Amino acid sequence: MQEYIFKLNEDGTVSVTGYRGDDASPVIPAEHCGRAVTALYDGLFAGHDEICSVTIPDTVSDMGEFLFRGCTGLRRLTLPAGVRFLWGHTFAYSALEEITLPEGLASIPAYAFKNCKGLKRVVCGSGLKNIRAHAFAGCVLL
Repeated sequence: MQEYIFKLNEDGTVSVTGYRGDDASPVIPAEHCGRAVTALYDGLFAGHDEICSVTIPDTVSDMGEFLFRGCTGLRRLTLPAGVRFLWGHTFAYSALEEITLPEGLASIPAYAFKNCKGLKRVVCGSGLKNIRAHAFAGCVLL
């Protein structure tokens, strides 16, 4: 079961503000009511240890804080080409081991991967210009 809660943004796009479900592989829709889904709110999947993979559409450009906190089943993730902005702590305290970042992502924010103790590999796109302080704090296997 997957159920999302949406919010209309000022620019006419929508954000996903909530998730209720128990799927191992949730799929975020690219649109809702004919409007593009462009942002994932803070803590959207926090605490969902059943999640093993997440499908994020290319329409998503912003990913909030603590999005995957406590996702102990999530080991690998490839972000879609549309992602331009990560907020601090986006992947903090998750079980990620490997992640591929898109070409258009210019910055990794502070504490983005804090205490991802199993993180072994980060594939960065060519557009990456800076990595903020403590982005990988506590990532002991990197």
